[in-house]
Amino acid sequence: MKLRWTHGARDDLMAIAEFIAKDNESAARRWIQRLRRQAERAIRLPRSGRMVQEFGRSDLREFIHSGYRIVYLVRESDVVVVSVFEGHRGLRLTEADMRTADE
Repeated sequence: MKLRWTHGARDDLMAIAEFIAKDNESAARRWIQRLRRQAERAIRLPRSGRMVQEFGRSDLREFIHSGYRIVYLVRESDVVVVSVFEGHRGLRLTEADMRTADE
């Protein structure tokens, strides 16, 4: 199984890194690494994340890591990270948001 990222999820990570880097660049790098490692859990245990309440789909799951939601789509041969954001924000996704960067 392979981990893929949508353009939106990559943009999410970049925005998080830029925000944290305003105060501390090394902390930003460490935080992004933690979020990426958390997302990589989905490769080993794709159904271990909870179902995303807003959608109620069994293939759309999430991990919560220190207040951040890592939302991913479980497919037959891969896992696609579709969004990474602070949990207090609402989740808004369309089918277009769930396309990988290489699609």
